[in-house]
Amino acid sequence: MTRISWDQYFMAQSHLLALRSTCTRLAVGATIVRDKRIIAGGYNGSIAGGVHCIDEGCYVIDNHCVRTIHAEMNALLQCSKFGVPTSGAEIYVTHFPCLHCCKAIIQAGIKTVYYAMEYKNHPYALEMFEQADVRVEQVELAEMAVSLNDPEKLGFINSLIERLEDSGASDEEIKSWYERSTDLFSKKG
Repeated sequence: MTRISWDQYFMAQSHLLALRSTCTRLAVGATIVRDKRIIAGGYNGSIAGGVHCIDEGCYVIDNHCVRTIHAEMNALLQCSKFGVPTSGAEIYVTHFPCLHCCKAIIQAGIKTVYYAMEYKNHPYALEMFEQADVRVEQVELAEMAVSLNDPEKLGFINSLIERLEDSGASDEEIKSWYERSTDLFSKKG
């Protein structure tokens, strides 16, 4: 048996957290680590006690679900809620963070961002990380080491559904496609 690296271990934790996501558009997980110890984790979903997208569909405004709190923000907010400092920590995210999460990561003092999959990587995000001296690195997981029900294929399917949504497909069709793709990629193989 080959032992996985620390980066793969923490990234696998993020993928595990993503399985708790209540977003039908994209399941994302984030793990904050300091000194090789997990200090917080988060996944994308609605506010605690709120209505979930998996139950009532996404609340989309300007092509963004406003009901969802991103995984990175949930992990950072956990640290804030429980008084856990994030200065100098690292974050492992299943997908490259959005601009808002990039700003929050920088302001929280996170020094390294590890991500598994490209996702709408904005050039300004990389510019901000560079200005703030935040290291960014992609971490790949060997499929043989950790089974993740093929998130790359799920991401591809979700991007196709988003394009269909932009092309004018009905909300009912979109919801049905997201549910079906989530079911297909959530089954234990």
